[in-house]
Amino acid sequence: STLSFQVLLKSDVPTGDVLLDETLRHIKTTEPAETVQTWIELLTGRTWNPFKLQYQLRNVRERIAKALVEKGILTTEKQNFLLFDMTTHPVSNATEKQRLVKKLQESMLERWVNDPHRMDRRTLALLVLAHSSDVLENVFASLADDKYDVAMNRTKDLLDMDPEVEAAKAKGTEMIWAVLAAFNK
Repeated sequence: STLSFQVLLKSDVPTGDVLLDETLRHIKTTEPAETVQTWIELLTGRTWNPFKLQYQLRNVRERIAKALVEKGILTTEKQNFLLFDMTTHPVSNATEKQRLVKKLQESMLERWVNDPHRMDRRTLALLVLAHSSDVLENVFASLADDKYDVAMNRTKDLLDMDPEVEAAKAKGTEMIWAVLAAFNK
């Protein structure tokens, strides 16, 4: 099953991204290899297994937000919520956000290929992550009603596919389908 797929490292060449490189080091040193489900739990800090705490990434959300602030995509603000102040990270570069929204909209409309294995892998991964983050509906919210319905129906059909079957069909997308299976669990 895709949930039991083990993550095997093909290359440990540094990417230049601190979090990705830290993740690669963890995957490289893990014996035996862990499953996709376990890595999602470890990398998001959702596990408290005392034997695997050394593989957890610390302060993931904060570090991702900080990196996006450094790239000029987000900004940092303090917001007052009655009894306490909270740091938030609103979008400061709407152009980058709009580029991703447009890419996903076009992939489900004008560039629709009706076959996930003919889709650009990064776009398929972005769709799965947007779905898993519960923001996919927002991506299509600016569309006219008829286009919104088409995009949502195509997305639903795509995301309702059996990850086991789809992972077996095409090399190179197994990890995407395994992540979808893990989030759908």
